[in-house]
Amino acid sequence: MHDVISLKNVTKTFGGHAVLNNFSAEIPLCGVTVFRGASGAGKTTLFRLLMGLEKPDSGEICGLEDKKPAVVFQEDRLLPWSTALENAATGSDESRAREALVRLGLGDNLCQLPRELSGGMNRRVAIARALAYGGDVLFLDEPFTGLDEENKKIAADAMREANIPILVITHDDAEADLFGAFCEIRID
Repeated sequence: MHDVISLKNVTKTFGGHAVLNNFSAEIPLCGVTVFRGASGAGKTTLFRLLMGLEKPDSGEICGLEDKKPAVVFQEDRLLPWSTALENAATGSDESRAREALVRLGLGDNLCQLPRELSGGMNRRVAIARALAYGGDVLFLDEPFTGLDEENKKIAADAMREANIPILVITHDDAEADLFGAFCEIRID
């Protein structure tokens, strides 16, 4: 039996608007779970609740109390004054960051600043940072923005090789297929 994240009647409102309203689900803490829903349905809010960045207005979230999240946000969130290696090493050690960057094809770009890299390269730095961090659960919010098909596959392979549960928000069926997702949660 695998561990699960249990959400019971979770409600989160912003400005009087319920983004999540009595949402309940059990999410397996193994393999890959894909979250789908229309824009504005609450997928990112759900992730923020699961990671502890937001608190629910009501309801209960259990199963992540002792888990350290590694995160790829919708935005890269790189430090503009730090090199690719320094950005990837944020929260981890340099050797893990270097290994992740090389795995993602950025071995020749370790000393470059974000402004010197393409959008897709910056995205891979953000992915490398999450991989180097060594979390217990990998949260991915539209992780492949700006990546070509080859780099999507390389990144998905590297994430799966981390051998930790992956929770991913994507609107793209092909991207979900890259992970070999076995569980899907709809948020309407």
